[in-house]
Amino acid sequence: MALLNPQNSLFLVLISFCSLPALYLIYSTFRALSSPLRGIPGPFLARFTRFWKLREIYKGSFEKTNIKLHQKYGQIVRIAPNEYSIDDPEAVKIIYGLGSKFVKSPWYIASGNADPHAPKDLFTDRNPTRHAANRRKVASAYSMTALAQLEPFVDECSSILRTSFVEFANQKKTINMAHWMQCYAFDVVGEITVAKRFGFLNAGEDIDGIMRDIHKYLIHASHVGVYSELHRPISKVLSLFRRSKGISATMQFTQNQLQSRLSKMDIENIDSKGDFLSKLLRLHADNPEKVTMTDVFMTCMTNIGAGSDTTGISLSAVIYYLCKYPEVMRKLRNEIDGLAEKGEISDPVTFAQAQRMPYLQAVLKEALRMHPATGLPLGRVVPEGGAVIARKMFPAGAVVGVNSWVAHANTDVFGLDASVFRPERWLVDKDRYNGMDKYFFAFGMGSRTCIGKNISLLEMTKLIPQLVRNFDFELAEPGADWKTVNVWFVKQTNFNCRIKLRTSL
Repeated sequence: MALLNPQNSLFLVLISFCSLPALYLIYSTFRALSSPLRGIPGPFLARFTRFWKLREIYKGSFEKTNIKLHQKYGQIVRIAPNEYSIDDPEAVKIIYGLGSKFVKSPWYIASGNADPHAPKDLFTDRNPTRHAANRRKVASAYSMTALAQLEPFVDECSSILRTSFVEFANQKKTINMAHWMQCYAFDVVGEITVAKRFGFLNAGEDIDGIMRDIHKYLIHASHVGVYSELHRPISKVLSLFRRSKGISATMQFTQNQLQSRLSKMDIENIDSKGDFLSKLLRLHADNPEKVTMTDVFMTCMTNIGAGSDTTGISLSAVIYYLCKYPEVMRKLRNEIDGLAEKGEISDPVTFAQAQRMPYLQAVLKEALRMHPATGLPLGRVVPEGGAVIARKMFPAGAVVGVNSWVAHANTDVFGLDASVFRPERWLVDKDRYNGMDKYFFAFGMGSRTCIGKNISLLEMTKLIPQLVRNFDFELAEPGADWKTVNVWFVKQTNFNCRIKLRTSL
């Protein structure tokens, strides 16, 4: 038959195609056996292929898998042929410390724009020099001093949320608390960024489907990031079917909000003490070559795209653990009520007042430890010359990283009861506190620490006392644990609550 003729080009193509799996297996086996890190333990498939990592991330519970791997194998675990999960407090400075030459891993490529010529945002920019320069441009706008001026914006959203909760309490309505915390966080970030509530709290709905689109973006980033070289072609294919809405939807939403805000602004007389956009435009007006309009847009997009999910997840964690541990709720309420009776806190509580509430701060810290927003290792590439991490020499090019969930489960650092929600662990002497704080990864670590950290802390620190002093919360299923899905952010999926009024409001 002609098809079986060795001269037939189709025959050669078929033979070559069928040989690819065998060739890949031979190559993978050779690479695994010849690697200087071949002795590092981990799942069998992870030694040969990234597919093991992709499969585990797809399951939606990688943070739990990651913890179990370290419990089984120790401080260093292989999670892909050239990628290693680390659980070692001493490794933090080496990998993430200021001045570290470890750059973000290729996984972050899939979180950015598929167009290689598009401007980079602070999260996905892998170039440390450019990232540092761009961060310096806008860092002043993120300082806690600058954000404290925005407290009235937070108070307004808290007041609207309180009104809704009063209504839910009167109706004896069960609500999806995680959804409402994200609605709150989205409207706060709107007020802070462009002096406009987006309307999530009013409607209780996903305005323009932006929450849905951000969730799709997270799925794409977490999955495709494993094979980041496919980010661009996959994005192109999805765009042909009009299914690639992730980052483009966030960009369009941000563009619409900026245009709406700019149309109402007096550009010539910008108040730098106003919303975030005003501060950025002031910086632009003072030095347009240093802070460009592209910088203004990308910074606002970072706020809007990343500011709601993470803070919503963290607020939900606080309320969930207060429901699960009523004794902690009682202690926190006693602190709040006691200060209110003495006239030492106002209504609403100011950020400065809340910072002087030790038990509140311990509750917030412990909730962030128990349920950090991110659930995948923060991968970094070992630089030229290699590095010794957890007493093991890693060659240049290897990818290493710490998962915040793994770090926060470390019993040597946080105690044998690390799996238990216990705020008192933070009410200790300075040395003990600092020892734990050095391995606290809720906002990342080092020069790439989340730039929006202070925004999130401002929201959490002000809202939780207001909710605790006004409402009682009860889980719809008190004996059941909540369910989560890890799509880079570890989202709560069935956090249903009933709300009761403490006093007549």
